Amino acid sequence: MTVDPRWQQQLEAPTEHFFGAFATQLAQSDGLRDGVREAVKTLVPRIDWEAYLPHVPHGILGLRAVLRLQPLLSEAGFHRALATQLHMAAHEGRRSPQNLAQVSAAKGSGHWPNLEAFIQSRRPGLAYAEAQGFDHPAEADFQRLRGLTELDMATVGHKAVVCDHLADLHERLERPKATGRRLLGLAAWVAASPEDTFWARRAAKRLGDASSVPWAPATLDAAAWESQVREICDLGLVALLDPFTARLKAGQGSGDTLAALVLAASEKQLDARRDLEGKTAWTYVYLAAVARARSADPRIWCQAAALVNLFPTDEPEERVRAARVADPDAGALTEAILDVEPALAMAHAGGLAKAGRAEAALAALAEAAVQDDPTFNHAHQVLAVAAAADLLPDLPLPAQEAMVVALAKSLANSQGSGDLGRLADRALG
Repeated sequence: MTVDPRWQQQLEAPTEHFFGAFATQLAQSDGLRDGVREAVKTLVPRIDWEAYLPHVPHGILGLRAVLRLQPLLSEAGFHRALATQLHMAAHEGRRSPQNLAQVSAAKGSGHWPNLEAFIQSRRPGLAYAEAQGFDHPAEADFQRLRGLTELDMATVGHKAVVCDHLADLHERLERPKATGRRLLGLAAWVAASPEDTFWARRAAKRLGDASSVPWAPATLDAAAWESQVREICDLGLVALLDPFTARLKAGQGSGDTLAALVLAASEKQLDARRDLEGKTAWTYVYLAAVARARSADPRIWCQAAALVNLFPTDEPEERVRAARVADPDAGALTEAILDVEPALAMAHAGGLAKAGRAEAALAALAEAAVQDDPTFNHAHQVLAVAAAADLLPDLPLPAQEAMVVALAKSLANSQGSGDLGRLADRALG
């Protein structure tokens, strides 16, 4: 592994030379991969995760989103996104030096019964240390952790998402041992933080012996999905769970359930106030994690419905309406977002999706998302667009269109400063 000393120094104590050091690191053999590996290895034990509770900082988590978006981005856009996301991670609140030294030195036995016991007894520090004893963390280890967190919706579902995304990040970095232990430790730490199983317990009371949601493509029509959307968006939690669980007990498969949830999440996104755009977009991230895991447990799908239901619903006449455009265009979509023109952005996104070009719309959304300083929006923009890329293949066309239109509106309404991206562009050349 090749890591430039200047990059290591910037990770230890970032300065105004951060982007220049990253540019130097990129010039090394395998510089991008090794630079991200080093960043994860250095930063995970330094961030003061406990100080952020009940929230989870998104600096490290957003790295997976940026790598997921690479095929949709220009080379310059990808490098900018990675540089600014690493900058965000490097500037997140840090532990005291004494505490950091203790955490960095701690190493458990790497014994699964111990790790499970620390998670169940809510001892994050010991869970992190125990994970450092694993010789070579594998995908199965992250998924085993995910299994311990799937019914825990503390921090609105971050636990299962963290396990899923860090597993994928580990794979994308080609499974390095030391970095993998840090990632597994972080997943274990989050898993052991305070729990919330309220929604899972409410769902279980209604599900009875219903055991599985079959993974199958969507088969219903728009009217059938719309009736489910109205329940998810308009009813209270208790009233929602009754018809939702009844459908799952009757055998409704994942394709139709996911379609209804994404359509409902998109409606909620259209209703989101400007200050809630990013938080509302988190629903896509959770839904994508459920779909990626091919979750069959009906309680997990009920949690997803409850999460979408959690966000406020507005009256249809209060929503932004898409403008009309004769020739939908991906470049114009990006420009409309950056110019804070949600109605125009929605029109281009919807037109591209209707024409069977939803992936082109996603690429335009991604290019717009990586212009922003991720610290400004807690990386919600890149997380949401990466989630949409994950969801797209599993969705019928109406749900694809609704999702890209809602995200176009969201990105246009949540534009922040692009100064950091411009600094990164200048250093990266």
